[in-house]
Amino acid sequence: MNNQHFKSINIGNVTIKGNLFLAPLAGFTDKAFRSICIDHGASFTYSEMVSAEALARKSEKTKKLTERAENEKLLGIQIFLPDADTAKRAIPELLRTNPTVIDINCGCPVPKVVKNGAGSALMRTPEVAKEIIKTITGETDIPVTVKFRTGWDLDSINYLHFAESAIKGGASLLTMHGRTRSQGYSGEADWESIKNLKSNFDVPVVGSGNIFSAEDAVKMMETTGVDGVLFARGAMGNPFIFERTKNLLLGNESPPIDSMDIKIQTAWEHISKAVHYKGEQTACREIKKQLCSYTKGEKGSAALRNKIVRAETLKDYKEIFEEYLSL
Repeated sequence: MNNQHFKSINIGNVTIKGNLFLAPLAGFTDKAFRSICIDHGASFTYSEMVSAEALARKSEKTKKLTERAENEKLLGIQIFLPDADTAKRAIPELLRTNPTVIDINCGCPVPKVVKNGAGSALMRTPEVAKEIIKTITGETDIPVTVKFRTGWDLDSINYLHFAESAIKGGASLLTMHGRTRSQGYSGEADWESIKNLKSNFDVPVVGSGNIFSAEDAVKMMETTGVDGVLFARGAMGNPFIFERTKNLLLGNESPPIDSMDIKIQTAWEHISKAVHYKGEQTACREIKKQLCSYTKGEKGSAALRNKIVRAETLKDYKEIFEEYLSL
């Protein structure tokens, strides 16, 4: 394997020493999970999607989403918002979070986000997206990046025009998910459009969509020429995907790092970190779907998940994991 694909990326005045990114995933990429992914080789991580309006209103709950894990030297804060006015009001609080990068979400397809003109609704209004980016880049030297889709639907594929508008606004990096908003997460991601995007612009381009293994990530890099890859659903319960990809890109021997024993051990590390950051009661309640994701496709996993969803304390989880490993 030619290791030219594993490289540093310059995002404005920031250098990321690697090109394997963890996507912002609501309800998943909290401090604990981001920390686990960094331990397993993620080059750069993004916060969960943060409401710029809530930031502007100084919501304490929202501020917590912007806090760094202890091993997180770099952090991209991803915000969603409908217009430049919201950006202007949010900037003071946003800058207090000391982000490495500010990412504008123009790809989220969720109705409650889209109906307010945010997320992938901005694909329909590239000029508004440009003004949002321009407003933020006019107030800070922190690089602004943008995550978007190929278009609103198959009748309005406008990613090249959108990307051009974003760059004119001052975007330093483009991340594209190879699906339209109307596709959601169904069907195949359009890697050909990602390749086309990369060939049309000089700023770094990161590709997303249908990356569920290290082999997928390498294939995307080789076939599209992107500067980096963004792991989203493929990283759920699978933080090992980062080190497997790095090993594959560098031609290193990849040990069996995702056996069920190691998955359970990592799940335990995950909940331990969550308890450290959130307290036992909150962590044990919120982490169920994250822990269940480690068990996908494994022998006896249905019964294991059944126990996980009923657990209430750290002691409960410990007993469940110990029992499973003793089978």
